[in-house]
Amino acid sequence: MSRPVFTAHTPDTAPAASRPTLAAVQKKFGYLPAAVALMAESPQLLKGFLGANAVFEAGSLAPVEREVLVLTVATRNECHLCVAMHTPTLSGHGGTPELVDALRAGTELPDARLEALRRFTLAVLDHRGAVPDADLAAFLEAGWQPRQALDVVLGVGTYTISTFANRLTGAPLDPSLAAYAWQPAA
Repeated sequence: MSRPVFTAHTPDTAPAASRPTLAAVQKKFGYLPAAVALMAESPQLLKGFLGANAVFEAGSLAPVEREVLVLTVATRNECHLCVAMHTPTLSGHGGTPELVDALRAGTELPDARLEALRRFTLAVLDHRGAVPDADLAAFLEAGWQPRQALDVVLGVGTYTISTFANRLTGAPLDPSLAAYAWQPAA
């Protein structure tokens, strides 16, 4: 359900500064995701999120690792849309059903290194970046590097933008994602 105060824009109705971005997203996906259409009300938010996401995707984390981070942020921030959207993305990058299920449930991951990433992401969120030394040490001892710790901060920031915007606007689940619908545990 969407809130009446926010408009799901099209490339024709969006503020002028959002129109080229919406057209590019629509061309890339073959449709305009509802979340993007709603973000278009603020051209700066839309460009900021998409720009930050492009930078995050070019960082030091592999695709599966990025999706572990995204789904960790999405479940923690209870963004039903992000969880649904990133579930097939993780699977498409080779994420096992066990990995996907654990992330969606917010439980321990079957892979120790990815679990260290999940726990570190939660520590960044929970401590607003002031991660306790023991949590940082556990992350590094699992084989991660300091650069990757900073790329986690980038990913948390990027997907905080997305999850907060989606929740604020009441972004609905696109029909193509219905099979991946998710609700937080009660």
